Formats: sequence, C-alpha cells, structure tokens
Amino acid sequence: MSTDEKIAKLRRVRDEALAPSNQRAVDRQHDLGKLTARERIKLLLDKGSFQEFDILARHQATGFGIEERRPAGDAVVTGHGTIDGRHVFVFAEDFTQFGGSLGEVVADKICKVMDLAMDTGSPLIGIKDSGGARIQEGIVALDGYGRIFERNVRASGVIPQISVIMGPCAGGAVYSPAITDFVYQVADTSHLFITGPDVIKAVTGEEVTFEDLGGASIHGSRSGVTHFVSPSGRAALEEVRYLLSFLPSNNMEVPPYFTPTDRADRMDEDLTEVIPDSTNQPYSMVDLVEMVVDDGEFYQVHEHFAGNIVVGLARLDGYSVGIVGNEPAVLAGTLNIDASVKAARFIRFCDAFNIPVITFVDVPGFLPGVDQEHNGIIRHGAKLLYAYAEATVPKLTVITRKAYGGAYVVMNSRALRADAVYAWPTAEIAVMGAQGAVNVIHRREIAAADEPEAKRQQLIGEYEERFNHPYLAAERGLVDDIIEPRETRWRLIRSLDMLRTKREAMAPRKHGNIPL
Repeated sequence: MSTDEKIAKLRRVRDEALAPSNQRAVDRQHDLGKLTARERIKLLLDKGSFQEFDILARHQATGFGIEERRPAGDAVVTGHGTIDGRHVFVFAEDFTQFGGSLGEVVADKICKVMDLAMDTGSPLIGIKDSGGARIQEGIVALDGYGRIFERNVRASGVIPQISVIMGPCAGGAVYSPAITDFVYQVADTSHLFITGPDVIKAVTGEEVTFEDLGGASIHGSRSGVTHFVSPSGRAALEEVRYLLSFLPSNNMEVPPYFTPTDRADRMDEDLTEVIPDSTNQPYSMVDLVEMVVDDGEFYQVHEHFAGNIVVGLARLDGYSVGIVGNEPAVLAGTLNIDASVKAARFIRFCDAFNIPVITFVDVPGFLPGVDQEHNGIIRHGAKLLYAYAEATVPKLTVITRKAYGGAYVVMNSRALRADAVYAWPTAEIAVMGAQGAVNVIHRREIAAADEPEAKRQQLIGEYEERFNHPYLAAERGLVDDIIEPRETRWRLIRSLDMLRTKREAMAPRKHGNIPL
C-alpha cells in the first residue's frame, strides 16, 4: 500500500469515527432539547481550538452482545482546547453511544485528560450525560469510577475543576461532580441522584419524580449540590466561559487581570442611602455589593441556596475578588448550618486559587432553634470559622451594620487575622443587641421599676449610645478605620493594592482537620 493509499485510509477511518454512528440516538438527543457531546464542546471552546484524544479507541469487552458494537471513541469525547485563549482540558460523555455509560475505555480516556490537566496546570471541565456504570463490563466499570474520583481529589486545590450536568448522572457517578469546585446543572433535562425513583419506591414506598428527586431546582436550592442553575445547555456553557474569566489556570498563578473601565476612585453616593434608619429593616446586600465592584458585575455562586448569605466573584480595579456577605433580607442575615457551609467552601476555594476575599458584615448572630442545634450548628458553624482562620490570601472586612456576638468573630474579624477591617458609621459591634443585653443585665432593675417598659426603653437608649457603635472597636484596634459608605470602593482597592505581595508562612503540617 502506497503512502497516498495509507493516508486515504486514515482519512476514511477518521471520517467514520467522527460521523454519528447512531443517528436515531442523535435525533432523540435533539428532540429532548439536548446537544451531542461534540456539539457541546464546540460551543464551549474557542472556534477551531479543540484537539481530540483517542478518537479511535474502542472497548475490548465481550459477552452480552456488546462485542458486536464497538464504536470508535466509545462513549466519551475527550481532548483540549482554549477558552479566551487559555488552555483547558475537557471530556464530554456521549449519551448517543451506550447511553454514555462508563466502561474501561471511557474511564481510561477521562483519566488521561485529568492527568494531562494536572501535569500542565490547566482547568478541567467535565460535561456529564450518562446512564452510569456499564453493567456489561461489571467490576471494571466501578474501578473506572474509583480511578476518576482519586484524580478529582488529587486535583482539588491544584487546578479548577468544573462539572456541567446536562443529562442523567446517577449512582456512584455523582461523586465526581460533588468533589469538583463548581457544578452547573441544566433545568429540566438533567438529574443527579444516588438512587432513582424506582429504587426509592421499592425500598421506602415513597413516590417521587426524577425532577423532584434530583432536578436542578432541588439541588440548586435545597441540597446545595449545584452551584449554578442554567435554563439551557447553551447558557450553561456560556456561563462556564464567564466563570473561568475570574479564575487562574492553577494554584501557582494569579487570576487574569482585565483593564478596568470603572474608575478606582469612584464614589457612589447611593451607598449612603442603603442602610435603613431602623436597625430591624432589611436591605439588599447584593445591591450594596454591586455598587462597590467594577461595573456592578457580581457573579453569584449558590444564588438559590442558603439565601441568608451571599457569595460570588467580582472584580475591583480589574482584579478578581471573592465576595462574602450576610443578606439581611433573608432570615435577617443570621448564620445557620447551610449558610456556614456555603460560605466556608467558597472561602476555601478562593484561598486555594489566590483570590482575595472581601467580607461585608451585617449579622445579628447564629440562627436559634432546636433543629439547628441538633443538626450540628456548632460543628458546621466551626467550618466557617476554620475557613477564614486558615485562609492566607488577602482578607478584608467591611462592617455595614450589625456585628453581634460569636457571629461577629466568625465573619472574618481581626481575631481571625483579617488584614484590614473597616466599619461604616452605622455599624453596631457588640456582644448582643441592646434589647437583649438590657433584658439580661438590668432584669431586676426593670422588674422593680414603677413603669417597667419606660425603664426598659431608657436603658436600651443608654446601652445603644454607650456600646452599639464602631468607635469602641476602633479604639481597641479591632477596626482599622470608620469610613463613609461612599469611600468603600477606593478603600478596598487601595488595601488590595497594598496586600498584593502578601506572604504568610504556615507551620509545617500534612493538613489540618477541619470539622467535617
């Protein structure tokens, strides 16, 4: 066979591998509003940048009739490309082949791109659309999942890992996305669960739909497994591109810098009007954050989960920052189990990838209740404390209103090594609110008064004037400065500029023991 004939054969083989071998399955994908694996990768990556791996790989399994069907590439498409010119590695499960099920060859291909992503310090994006382990390959398929999980763990904190759930993801397969840094889930067409509705009905008698069990809305708002809920596959992939614009390629780099179009010294007078006169009246922390950051762009993470705290990514003077803030409009901004876990995980991600953390504080305390105590608010609240104390990136705090008790300490106080702490004139930094404090300290005096309520109000006023302000904390050096709200943006930018070269040495250890 001549060289020309060999090249012609190669082209035929590659064309056959790239052509859909199961057009009916492709049509079903499209009928369900879903894209194929290669269509998804094409949308995700820069035009023409995708380089595919193992396009000719085929499974070697026998039995159950599986040897009669050996499509090239098996049930996953893998390779590398660029997003905004930066290298990423990607794998996309192919539901049109064996329902996207994972066998030995599929696991080998995924592990190969995971290893290359680690070796080159590049983000990894996994697009999930699979029926689970390939039963015909038995224990080998389960071993494949184990090999993937182990690599997810080794890559954690080294390269950004992003999972995009665009179809079913069931059984052991769900643990790979759960380990990754961010999970996107497409509404209506994607489902995550350990055991399906049929198994649950057989074991417990409960009847539940796929959507109510593992749909995007459930995991985005109740379980907290999903960080971002997208209306369509196209929207999810576009959001992944946006997310990566805030992130470095690995833990040894800093996030990309974008020349700002927003003035560093901009002062927003509307910030003066954000805090209501009544301390019990809510306001939007999201609105406040958007007034401070570049161009009002705040990309919320876990937007629909634990709404009493907000976390997300933004920029200040062109540099990426992580934002954490109590949300007074939900549960008065109190800290509960879900809020503590949500914020702690986000802070640890920022710390792993050199993203400064800015905290806006308006917290009256931890949410009281028997359920909270019995379900472990002590243990879960300690995760937030641990995350702040452990973080070595620049950490800035702005106290806008209430900062009471232990919750004040937990929200990146000076005691947890905050680099700079600012307070607005409206800040109330105290052990507890005036009413609660007076009821404890002056209980007998109030009871003995001729007009108990009038006496209580008098003592509350005296307590507020003496303790419920930021000046005592400033006197003690627990607050660096009391600033006008409109100054917040440029104060933060100047502090970040000062901390750009921050280095913090840690005691030698294998790792800490966060209270999981």
